[in-house]
Amino acid sequence: MKKLFFLFLFLLFILGCSEETNNILTIVTEEKEINVTVEIADSYEEHKVGLSNRELLDENTGMLFIFSYPKTLSFWMKDTFIPLDIMYIDENFKITEIKENLQPCDTSNCHVYPSLQPAMYALEVNAGFCEKHSVVKGNTVVLP
Repeated sequence: MKKLFFLFLFLLFILGCSEETNNILTIVTEEKEINVTVEIADSYEEHKVGLSNRELLDENTGMLFIFSYPKTLSFWMKDTFIPLDIMYIDENFKITEIKENLQPCDTSNCHVYPSLQPAMYALEVNAGFCEKHSVVKGNTVVLP
């Protein structure tokens, strides 16, 4: 547990030293590596806002949500204008679950999409990304 904590602190340090708000992570599949330009969301406020109120998300871009420890994560599509895929990623950088083609919601009664097991990261990308690039559960993510 102590090792994970220091790894997390190291990642925060590295990400915090970057003057850019966009970073590139890599998803490693059996066939290829896919680079994704991501915005980092690592604070409560950034988690809360996420990709809401955006009308466009460029191809191969997304938002990486970073949490301080593995836990059950829950996302919803309230005030999100674009359909998304969400990948839940564990502390070992393995994709543990993928929720595909989540549709926008503009009511206060939006569906919640929880992870089925603890995750430390979540990656949101355009809907159809996972299918297009053959991203599946068990693939590895290399963080920036």
